[in-house]
Amino acid sequence: MLLAVILILAISYLLGSIPTGYLLVRLFRNQDIRSVGSGNIGATNVLRSGGKGLGAATFLLDMLKGCAAVWLGGVLASALAPQLALRDAQSLAAVAAVVGHMFPVWLHFKGGKGVATGFGVFLVAAPLAALAAITVFAIILLLTRYVSLASILGAASFPLFAWFLVHGEKTALFIAAQVIVALLIIVKHHENIRRLLSGNEHRFGGHTRQGNPA
Repeated sequence: MLLAVILILAISYLLGSIPTGYLLVRLFRNQDIRSVGSGNIGATNVLRSGGKGLGAATFLLDMLKGCAAVWLGGVLASALAPQLALRDAQSLAAVAAVVGHMFPVWLHFKGGKGVATGFGVFLVAAPLAALAAITVFAIILLLTRYVSLASILGAASFPLFAWFLVHGEKTALFIAAQVIVALLIIVKHHENIRRLLSGNEHRFGGHTRQGNPA
Protein backbone atom coordinates (compact mmCIF):
# COMPACT_ATOMS: atom_id res chain seq x y z
CA MET A 1 0.00 0.00 0.00
CA LEU A 2 2.91 2.36 0.68
CA LEU A 3 3.97 2.19 -2.96
CA ALA A 4 0.45 3.08 -4.06
CA VAL A 5 0.33 6.06 -1.71
CA ILE A 6 3.71 7.33 -2.95
CA LEU A 7 2.62 6.96 -6.57
CA ILE A 8 -0.69 8.74 -5.94
CA LEU A 9 1.06 11.63 -4.21
CA ALA A 10 3.84 11.93 -6.80
CA ILE A 11 1.66 11.67 -9.90
CA SER A 12 -0.99 13.99 -8.50
CA TYR A 13 1.63 16.56 -7.54
CA LEU A 14 3.17 16.43 -11.02
CA LEU A 15 -0.22 16.77 -12.70
CA GLY A 16 -1.12 19.68 -10.47
CA SER A 17 2.23 21.34 -11.09
CA ILE A 18 1.69 21.68 -14.85
CA PRO A 19 1.80 25.51 -15.19
CA THR A 20 -0.99 25.86 -17.71
CA GLY A 21 -1.31 29.65 -17.52
CA TYR A 22 2.42 30.09 -17.98
CA LEU A 23 2.51 27.65 -20.91
CA LEU A 24 -0.52 29.12 -22.70
CA VAL A 25 0.73 32.70 -22.50
CA ARG A 26 4.22 31.64 -23.54
CA LEU A 27 2.84 29.63 -26.47
CA PHE A 28 0.24 32.03 -27.82
CA ARG A 29 1.63 35.45 -26.85
CA ASN A 30 5.33 34.74 -26.39
CA GLN A 31 5.22 36.37 -22.96
CA ASP A 32 6.15 35.30 -19.47
CA ILE A 33 2.94 35.76 -17.46
CA ARG A 34 5.10 36.14 -14.37
CA SER A 35 6.27 39.51 -15.72
CA VAL A 36 2.72 40.76 -16.32
CA GLY A 37 0.28 42.22 -13.79
CA SER A 38 0.57 40.43 -10.47
CA GLY A 39 3.02 37.85 -11.81
CA ASN A 40 0.63 35.08 -10.83
CA ILE A 41 0.23 32.18 -13.27
CA GLY A 42 -3.47 31.66 -12.55
CA ALA A 43 -6.53 32.37 -14.68
CA THR A 44 -7.32 35.75 -13.11
CA ASN A 45 -3.95 37.28 -13.96
CA VAL A 46 -3.99 35.75 -17.44
CA LEU A 47 -7.44 37.27 -17.99
CA ARG A 48 -6.46 40.67 -16.58
CA SER A 49 -3.36 40.73 -18.77
CA GLY A 50 -5.67 40.99 -21.77
CA GLY A 51 -6.02 37.35 -22.71
CA LYS A 52 -9.73 36.64 -22.20
CA GLY A 53 -9.68 33.40 -24.16
CA LEU A 54 -6.42 32.36 -22.54
CA GLY A 55 -7.84 33.18 -19.10
CA ALA A 56 -10.84 30.93 -19.71
CA ALA A 57 -8.58 28.19 -21.08
CA THR A 58 -6.30 28.49 -18.06
CA PHE A 59 -9.22 28.07 -15.66
CA LEU A 60 -10.55 25.08 -17.61
CA LEU A 61 -7.20 23.31 -17.86
CA ASP A 62 -6.31 24.01 -14.22
CA MET A 63 -9.67 22.53 -13.26
CA LEU A 64 -9.22 19.50 -15.52
CA LYS A 65 -5.78 18.67 -14.17
CA GLY A 66 -7.32 18.60 -10.68
CA CYS A 67 -10.09 16.31 -11.94
CA ALA A 68 -7.54 14.06 -13.65
CA ALA A 69 -5.36 13.78 -10.56
CA VAL A 70 -8.23 12.67 -8.32
CA TRP A 71 -9.64 10.27 -10.91
CA LEU A 72 -6.21 8.73 -11.49
CA GLY A 73 -5.61 8.51 -7.75
CA GLY A 74 -8.74 6.38 -7.44
CA VAL A 75 -7.69 4.18 -10.34
CA LEU A 76 -4.23 3.62 -8.87
CA ALA A 77 -5.67 2.75 -5.49
CA SER A 78 -8.10 0.23 -7.00
CA ALA A 79 -5.31 -1.41 -8.99
CA LEU A 80 -2.45 -1.34 -6.47
CA ALA A 81 -4.02 -1.03 -3.02
CA PRO A 82 -7.66 -2.17 -2.95
CA GLN A 83 -7.53 -2.00 0.85
CA LEU A 84 -7.13 1.78 0.59
CA ALA A 85 -10.54 3.44 0.71
CA LEU A 86 -11.44 5.25 -2.50
CA ARG A 87 -12.16 8.50 -0.68
CA ASP A 88 -8.84 8.33 1.13
CA ALA A 89 -7.00 7.82 -2.17
CA GLN A 90 -8.92 10.71 -3.72
CA SER A 91 -8.15 12.89 -0.71
CA LEU A 92 -4.41 12.26 -1.00
CA ALA A 93 -4.56 13.05 -4.72
CA ALA A 94 -6.60 16.21 -4.11
CA VAL A 95 -4.16 17.72 -1.62
CA ALA A 96 -1.11 16.76 -3.70
CA ALA A 97 -2.57 18.26 -6.91
CA VAL A 98 -3.42 21.56 -5.23
CA VAL A 99 0.02 21.72 -3.60
CA GLY A 100 1.53 21.02 -7.02
CA HIS A 101 -0.38 23.89 -8.57
CA MET A 102 0.61 26.29 -5.80
CA PHE A 103 4.24 25.17 -5.60
CA PRO A 104 5.23 23.78 -9.04
CA VAL A 105 8.72 22.36 -9.24
CA TRP A 106 9.03 23.68 -12.83
CA LEU A 107 8.69 27.33 -11.74
CA HIS A 108 10.84 27.34 -8.61
CA PHE A 109 7.78 26.49 -6.48
CA LYS A 110 6.00 29.76 -7.31
CA GLY A 111 2.57 28.94 -8.69
CA GLY A 112 -1.07 29.93 -8.56
CA LYS A 113 -3.60 30.24 -5.76
CA GLY A 114 -5.34 26.94 -6.35
CA VAL A 115 -8.95 28.00 -6.93
CA ALA A 116 -9.56 26.29 -10.28
CA THR A 117 -7.51 23.23 -9.36
CA GLY A 118 -9.22 23.04 -5.97
CA PHE A 119 -12.59 23.14 -7.72
CA GLY A 120 -11.44 20.39 -10.07
CA VAL A 121 -10.23 17.99 -7.41
CA PHE A 122 -13.47 18.18 -5.48
CA LEU A 123 -15.64 18.13 -8.59
CA VAL A 124 -14.60 14.47 -8.76
CA ALA A 125 -14.32 13.70 -5.04
CA ALA A 126 -17.44 15.60 -3.87
CA PRO A 127 -19.30 16.97 -6.90
CA LEU A 128 -22.40 18.42 -5.20
CA ALA A 129 -20.32 20.23 -2.60
CA ALA A 130 -17.97 21.54 -5.29
CA LEU A 131 -20.89 22.87 -7.33
CA ALA A 132 -22.39 24.49 -4.23
CA ALA A 133 -19.06 26.16 -3.42
CA ILE A 134 -18.60 27.45 -6.97
CA THR A 135 -22.13 28.86 -6.73
CA VAL A 136 -21.08 30.79 -3.63
CA PHE A 137 -18.06 32.02 -5.60
CA ALA A 138 -20.28 33.20 -8.47
CA ILE A 139 -22.76 34.97 -6.20
CA ILE A 140 -20.07 36.81 -4.23
CA LEU A 141 -18.30 37.79 -7.45
CA LEU A 142 -21.54 39.15 -8.95
CA LEU A 143 -22.36 41.10 -5.79
CA THR A 144 -18.91 42.53 -5.04
CA ARG A 145 -16.77 42.03 -8.19
CA TYR A 146 -13.92 40.92 -5.92
CA VAL A 147 -12.45 37.69 -7.33
CA SER A 148 -10.32 37.27 -4.22
CA LEU A 149 -13.24 37.58 -1.80
CA ALA A 150 -15.31 35.20 -3.92
CA SER A 151 -12.43 32.72 -3.94
CA ILE A 152 -11.89 32.94 -0.18
CA LEU A 153 -15.56 32.52 0.71
CA GLY A 154 -16.07 29.80 -1.89
CA ALA A 155 -13.14 27.85 -0.48
CA ALA A 156 -14.26 28.40 3.10
CA SER A 157 -17.78 27.18 2.31
CA PHE A 158 -16.68 23.91 0.72
CA PRO A 159 -16.00 21.83 3.88
CA LEU A 160 -19.41 22.85 5.23
CA PHE A 161 -21.18 21.85 2.02
CA ALA A 162 -19.23 18.58 1.91
CA TRP A 163 -20.31 17.71 5.42
CA PHE A 164 -23.98 17.96 4.49
CA LEU A 165 -23.98 16.95 0.83
CA VAL A 166 -21.53 14.03 0.71
CA HIS A 167 -23.23 10.74 1.45
CA GLY A 168 -21.65 7.62 2.89
CA GLU A 169 -18.66 7.35 5.17
CA LYS A 170 -16.62 10.51 5.62
CA THR A 171 -13.20 9.33 6.69
CA ALA A 172 -10.86 11.48 8.79
CA LEU A 173 -8.54 11.86 5.81
CA PHE A 174 -11.42 12.93 3.58
CA ILE A 175 -12.46 15.63 6.06
CA ALA A 176 -8.86 16.71 6.63
CA ALA A 177 -8.25 17.08 2.88
CA GLN A 178 -11.22 19.43 2.53
CA VAL A 179 -10.00 21.63 5.36
CA ILE A 180 -6.38 21.57 4.19
CA VAL A 181 -7.24 22.58 0.62
CA ALA A 182 -9.59 25.33 1.81
CA LEU A 183 -6.94 26.69 4.19
CA LEU A 184 -4.23 26.56 1.52
CA ILE A 185 -6.38 28.59 -0.86
CA ILE A 186 -7.23 31.14 1.84
CA VAL A 187 -3.60 31.48 2.98
CA LYS A 188 -2.50 31.92 -0.64
CA HIS A 189 -4.79 34.96 -0.73
CA HIS A 190 -3.13 36.63 2.27
CA GLU A 191 -2.06 39.68 0.25
CA ASN A 192 -5.58 40.04 -1.14
CA ILE A 193 -6.97 39.83 2.38
CA ARG A 194 -4.74 42.71 3.46
CA ARG A 195 -5.90 44.79 0.50
CA LEU A 196 -9.55 43.93 1.13
CA LEU A 197 -9.20 45.10 4.73
CA SER A 198 -7.50 48.32 3.64
CA GLY A 199 -9.99 48.95 0.82
CA ASN A 200 -7.36 48.75 -1.92
CA GLU A 201 -8.33 45.49 -3.59
CA HIS A 202 -8.89 45.52 -7.34
CA ARG A 203 -12.43 44.78 -8.55
CA PHE A 204 -13.00 42.41 -11.45
CA GLY A 205 -13.73 44.34 -14.63
CA GLY A 206 -12.10 47.53 -13.36
CA HIS A 207 -8.90 49.11 -14.60
CA THR A 208 -5.81 47.24 -13.50
CA ARG A 209 -3.46 49.32 -11.40
CA GLN A 210 0.23 48.76 -11.88
CA GLY A 211 1.58 46.45 -9.20
CA ASN A 212 -1.86 45.48 -7.91
CA PRO A 213 -1.77 41.70 -7.72
CA ALA A 214 -4.64 39.53 -8.79
